[in-house]
Amino acid sequence: MGSRVTTNRSRSLGEATPPGSHPEAQPWIQVWLEAGPEGRVFTYANPDGWAVGPGDLVRVRLQGRAHTGLVIAAEAQRPAALEGKAVQPVEGLVQRAAIDPRWQGLVEAVAQACHTSTFRTLKGALPPGWLGQRARGRGAGTPQELILIEAIGPAETQQGATERQRALLDHLGRHGHKRLLRELCGGDGFSRAVVEGCERRGWIRRRRERLASAAPPCWTGSGPRESPRQANDAQQAAITAITTAPAGRALLLWGVTGAGKTEVYLQATAAELAAGRSVLLLAPEIGLIPQLLDRCRARFGGGVLEYHSGMGDHERVAAWRRTLEAGAAGLPLVAIGTRSAIFLPLARLGLVVLDEEHDGSYKQESPMPCYHAREVARLRADREGARLVLGSATPSLESWLRCRGPAADTQLLELPERIAQRPLPPVRVVDMRLELAEGNRHLISRALMGRLRQLPERGEQGVVLVPRRGYRAFLSCRSCGEVVLCPHCDVALTVHRRPGGQEWLRCHWCDHRQEAGRSCAHCGSGAFKPFGAGTQRVLEQLGEELEGLRLLRFDADTTRGRDGHRRLLERFAAGEADVLVGTQMLAKGMDLPRVTVAAVLAADGLLHRPDLRASETCLQLLLQLAGRAGRGERPGEVLVQTYSPEHPVIRHLVDGRYGNFLEAEAALRRRGELVPFSRACLLRLAGPSASATATAAASLATLLRQPVAAGGWSLIGPAPAPVARVAGRSRWQLLLHGPAGTAVPLPPEIELRDCLAKGVSLAIDPDPLEL
Repeated sequence: MGSRVTTNRSRSLGEATPPGSHPEAQPWIQVWLEAGPEGRVFTYANPDGWAVGPGDLVRVRLQGRAHTGLVIAAEAQRPAALEGKAVQPVEGLVQRAAIDPRWQGLVEAVAQACHTSTFRTLKGALPPGWLGQRARGRGAGTPQELILIEAIGPAETQQGATERQRALLDHLGRHGHKRLLRELCGGDGFSRAVVEGCERRGWIRRRRERLASAAPPCWTGSGPRESPRQANDAQQAAITAITTAPAGRALLLWGVTGAGKTEVYLQATAAELAAGRSVLLLAPEIGLIPQLLDRCRARFGGGVLEYHSGMGDHERVAAWRRTLEAGAAGLPLVAIGTRSAIFLPLARLGLVVLDEEHDGSYKQESPMPCYHAREVARLRADREGARLVLGSATPSLESWLRCRGPAADTQLLELPERIAQRPLPPVRVVDMRLELAEGNRHLISRALMGRLRQLPERGEQGVVLVPRRGYRAFLSCRSCGEVVLCPHCDVALTVHRRPGGQEWLRCHWCDHRQEAGRSCAHCGSGAFKPFGAGTQRVLEQLGEELEGLRLLRFDADTTRGRDGHRRLLERFAAGEADVLVGTQMLAKGMDLPRVTVAAVLAADGLLHRPDLRASETCLQLLLQLAGRAGRGERPGEVLVQTYSPEHPVIRHLVDGRYGNFLEAEAALRRRGELVPFSRACLLRLAGPSASATATAAASLATLLRQPVAAGGWSLIGPAPAPVARVAGRSRWQLLLHGPAGTAVPLPPEIELRDCLAKGVSLAIDPDPLEL
């Protein structure tokens, strides 16, 4: 096996080989393998004289298993630590120049900002399976042969197609007229019989494609293209500002919901592609990817790829390879993905767009590195000379502040009106205290019931946001007050219901599942009842009280699998339901012109969270939800049910002037010297032993007090985390707090880990969104 000569904590990636050059063969190769949380560096011999250098991928063996490893150095001298020892050879070259020097520099900069090692960051940035135990003997790194389905022939020749055949052809049209067979018959939900029927009619054809070595797609290929839409004055001003901005410039596109931000992104993207530069479009949730993909493929054709955690490992590896191959061929790409796509190795990157830039999903909290995609995008745009566009109807306080004052480094662009000057929907607040006083003990108010009842006869649709998924919030004994908790986490189990009516319990933290008992295990009482309500219960109640109302549920339980979000939204858009009941994902990015009613139940659960940003995130969510209504020809209406109608967030929601809220929130936080007018860093510890984790937290606090105080910062804790146990692991945390604009005064990560007991992990989260 290879011989380990050093830990990776003290090493960098080395100097990558310049593109187009070939290194000289050296007898000793330092190879990083994806083993353990950070990987390890091993030395291998090079008896066959492979001309490899830093940044290349090679095939090696470790403990008898084939691995793909990253070369970090090629050396002429045998390391002294290996004198007299047998060293395994490098077996072959998998890919040359897999790590670009510019991309390597980005990884190292992110590692430094996140207070972790370069190799841990490298492991988090690369797609799963790019390195590690994925290589299999001599086949390591070879392309996989896949079956590709292509639509052929004009639409007028497709007479007599069945409903499912027509759906398949339409689906191919939305994906650039091409789709892998396994995707069509897997997550896309089409049967092989439908595919074969279309093939017999000559409407589609299949061909075999070696995915990893296929020619990279080019956006200038043949095929129909959707024409750009006519931009209004505000949109055109924004497009001009983006396309003429200097390299590295950041711009905040603040547009009300329905103002046409996506069209601005598309026209700016077209300008970059015409100049031969690639574009990266990010969305905060996987559920928003299908809409963005469809729009881009209709506009730009086959040179659009996706990258997110909803894809299989092999699909992400293939997307990574296609990105590298396109760069080597000098072809521009449009890449669409979630936060992890910020690391895609796009060459000649001209534009980065973060849609819904305010969304907390852009923050990686675990595992390390704990980065924010918005800040990595700023860093990347500055390093590579790309323009950065941050788009939102409800910008984050941080981004808004960077547009103000003499030190502003972000240009503000505004879209103050909806397309065609459609009005924003008015907000109606339903005081649930009055509902209760007047005898309505139901979860849903009479006003909302009446409005939903009108939808079918008007040919309209509605969306109803419920803060919690599942059937009920928890199961409790009315005799002794016992609540059924997860055996592995300090949280109550959520009640779910099967189609037959049988209830079961699930933990939404560790996914533990168990049957719901009929009596209390603590006192034996049969007064064992569920409390609260989730999406399942709301759907059931609406179905009971509004007979004939067609309902769909949109939450993490109903959108599983590849394209689960797309399939459900397509059904709703096609008119299969009158009301879509779902969790917070309802509020993000959906453009459904028949939706005229947007409602939120139990808004109080969002208003009263014990968090610094609770008011900001709650108002952002409610305004985003409100923006789903009235996007078509018919005006919309928003109903918010709450027991706190006088809450400042509700007042700002009714007023609709988000800028007023930002002014008030900034003044409040400035007076309290709170983030972003100060900085914070959260250190999270977790371990199987509660006592060992608590001891490690105390030791860490002792180690940090002096350097933290010397840096002008303060240390709070250690203390148990708000949820003190998850998946059987005890959790403690320390909070560092200091002046804005100063560096977090932490020793190197390796020194912090030295005071931890075996099995206790540490995560360093600079600038956390939640405590």
